[in-house]
Amino acid sequence: MKSSNAQSAMLSNLIAGCPYAFPNPAVADPNGVGMVAIGADLAPSTLLTAYSQGLFPWFNDDDDPIAWWSPEPRCVLVPDDYQPSKSLRKQAKKSDWITTVNADFEQVIFNCRLPRSFKGKSDTSDTGIDETCTNETIADETCDETWITEEMQTAYLTLHDMGFAHSIEVWTADKSELIGGLYGIKIGAIFCGESMFHRTSNASKIAFWRLCQFCQQTGVQLIDCQLPNEHLMSLGAVTMPRAKFLQKLPKLIDVNTDSWHDKEKQALATRLL
Repeated sequence: MKSSNAQSAMLSNLIAGCPYAFPNPAVADPNGVGMVAIGADLAPSTLLTAYSQGLFPWFNDDDDPIAWWSPEPRCVLVPDDYQPSKSLRKQAKKSDWITTVNADFEQVIFNCRLPRSFKGKSDTSDTGIDETCTNETIADETCDETWITEEMQTAYLTLHDMGFAHSIEVWTADKSELIGGLYGIKIGAIFCGESMFHRTSNASKIAFWRLCQFCQQTGVQLIDCQLPNEHLMSLGAVTMPRAKFLQKLPKLIDVNTDSWHDKEKQALATRLL
């Protein structure tokens, strides 16, 4: 089932209703620092307008003003170019983990919100997560503090309900425990990755591998990883000049792709190979 008609109409209406005019990154940030605007809000129309223009929010606290970023250069990954490591292939062959799409977006973003230093019991209750757990921004896995504020969590849950924000989960074989996952925004043929986490070694890597496969299966042509790091580059990510990324973005947004919300709560194939 194609989602382009209803979702594109919704996107167009939301963008038309956005009360904010984001600046051209080349004009607002000629030196390529990355931050192009401060202020506005996290309403659906604001967020989707920002993503459609190559911006994303990144700030540390609900009391801080919202900062909008458009990095120079941009880190991106073409799903077809993703190359899992030999060790991850071995993990996939012997693993009985189950991967799903949109089965528990709320728990994925909750776990991504927890700081890396947070340790507790291995469950999904308020007691936290075990010592193997970490939250990782897709852009920067070295971050020790959470950047996902309560306001941001609420905003992305709303986008999920509207069909724009999506999660991929990794579960134990009996689906009794969520051990890894990631989430981001899908608009047309681009997936804008936001954050990932794992409780068990390699679970977030399996989630990312599944993301690349799912992008291939549903017509998504580019994963926006935002900021480069050594790990992403080893997986096949490349840096792209901001101007080129912004030039490609409108064409990607206009591509007719399969709806990810139609896949809600459906288990994907257990094995990746």
